[in-house]
Amino acid sequence: MGVEAGAQAARSRALVVLRIRSRALAVALLPAAAAVILLAGIPTGHLAGPGWDAARWILTPLALLVLLAAAGIALVVARARPAMTPTVAIAEEAAPDLYRMVRDLADRLDVPAPSAIALTPDCDSWLEDRTHRAHGPPPVEEHEDIAGAGRHAHRRHPVAPVLVIGSPFLWWMRVGELRAVLAPVVAGTGPSAHPDIAAARRFVRGLDAAVAVTSAPRRDPVSRLVLAGVGWVARVLLRSCRVHAAEMERGVAAAAAERAQAVDYGLRIVAQEQVGLAYAGWDRLLTRVALPAWRMGRWPSRLDAGVVAALTELSRRDRLAEGFASRLGERPACDLLEEPGAVDEAASLLAARLFHGGPAGPGPDWAPVDWSEYPEEVVDRKWRLDAARLHRVLDALGVRPAPGPATPTGAPTLARVLDHLTGFAADGPTAPGEDATPGTGTAPVTATARTAGATTGAAPRPSLATPIAAGTPGAPGTSDTADDEDLSGTTPRSAALAARLSAELSREGTAAPRPSPAAADTPAADPAALWDDRTLPLFPLQPPRTARELLADHLTAMVCCAAMDTAGATPGLDWLDGPTLLVDGARTPDLAPKVLALIEDGDAAPLRVWLADLGIRPEKPVRLA
Repeated sequence: MGVEAGAQAARSRALVVLRIRSRALAVALLPAAAAVILLAGIPTGHLAGPGWDAARWILTPLALLVLLAAAGIALVVARARPAMTPTVAIAEEAAPDLYRMVRDLADRLDVPAPSAIALTPDCDSWLEDRTHRAHGPPPVEEHEDIAGAGRHAHRRHPVAPVLVIGSPFLWWMRVGELRAVLAPVVAGTGPSAHPDIAAARRFVRGLDAAVAVTSAPRRDPVSRLVLAGVGWVARVLLRSCRVHAAEMERGVAAAAAERAQAVDYGLRIVAQEQVGLAYAGWDRLLTRVALPAWRMGRWPSRLDAGVVAALTELSRRDRLAEGFASRLGERPACDLLEEPGAVDEAASLLAARLFHGGPAGPGPDWAPVDWSEYPEEVVDRKWRLDAARLHRVLDALGVRPAPGPATPTGAPTLARVLDHLTGFAADGPTAPGEDATPGTGTAPVTATARTAGATTGAAPRPSLATPIAAGTPGAPGTSDTADDEDLSGTTPRSAALAARLSAELSREGTAAPRPSPAAADTPAADPAALWDDRTLPLFPLQPPRTARELLADHLTAMVCCAAMDTAGATPGLDWLDGPTLLVDGARTPDLAPKVLALIEDGDAAPLRVWLADLGIRPEKPVRLA
């Protein structure tokens, strides 16, 4: 499909959407038109008689009611704020070279230049219409300056779409690659400037926003009833436009892609490979590296720079990625920014807000962390907090410390955990209500809770001194079907410990005060990027961890704490795998299979061999958070 064919197809579909709008307006005006005809028959002497009078009395109020309803629906559609992607606004003063490159690209494509540039913490780029008055567009003179004042074609379109660029692209791609990737995106401003296409897009976006407004929860029954009717009409119109709007966008994309063929075509093929690589590295960095820090109340302030390190490490390990690191000698696209560090920090904070639900600005419980501080501030703290939580749960379960001449009374040790999960621990008092051993910090546990696993073969639900909050795993009246299925392949002791850890984490999450979303915004934050904080995170990276995964994480943390305190190991950061344990500066062998053997089979032999090989002493006490 050529440029003209694609644009023509998009315009024809836009006209269909506008005809649907016109038909809806005609349906709303039809009763009023009939009422006017009936009323006009009075002074002319036509349409006289009791029947016509009755028709006038019935149709005139009906027409007024329909007009009021249509006006209300039109008002909701016009005033509803269309959805807008949260972004970091980039002013021209902060990136003059980037704006210059985009303007030159628009000149080569003979299309209007985008009205502004914004960054998003994602591996994608697109054009976004922000002409709605609720979005607060920049002044007209600023648009003219960005779009290139002095060119007649651009002055006809003073408010072009905003160019949204994925922030990882700026750090990983070279300048030429970024220009090649953005060429088909910028080319989309040409078809978007057509009045019919722009009007059709505004209509569809208004309907979508109206549906969102009517779907919001409200307590007032009158407003719920009124908005339910508005929502029904908006959904009917939206369904009528859906196919035609999708085909219109396909035509716009086809026309833009065809127009961009003449710009850096060969380089664009190479750059598309970098898009896929950047996406893989960004996803790995968020899930393996950033997510543990976010859970600790820390947010890495240089995520985009971390993508470069992660992909460089990937190219070192993976033969398929060989040669990618050799590009690093060329000029990176982030050099087009005046202050790349500040932009990276703003994009990193936005990523934490979107993918994890953190507050909008730094605070006492939400502090930035540099990559050099990540091992101590995140990895070490995470392991020690998890180990402390594990021992608190063991205390609540009445598990006594492992006996040993070199172990101080009540000191937390790895041996205590291993003995409990393998069945060699002395688990609390021997009679209901009997006090625990002095100095251990354990709580009384009933005999029923101690023997449930042995008598039934199922995972026991221990009776704890601290009540479990309703709605948490293991709480009375809570459905634990998913947890039971997840723990079906584990030992009774592992299942009980995992269920209690899951409940403890749920209780901590409920009791912890959530940081206020109204924290101070960063200077580079987009003032128009407002969204409902109740919906955060908008894009959760992973589903909640299962009880089995929580137990594996806590056991791994305990092993790592023992390694750091008894064998001189250190916490480290692996760009592809996240937190890692370093012994003599090298990564340790895989620990996960040994931990899973302990959880599923109660077999600690593989883990004990692993500990002995590294010189880790499980009977020695460890330092907790």
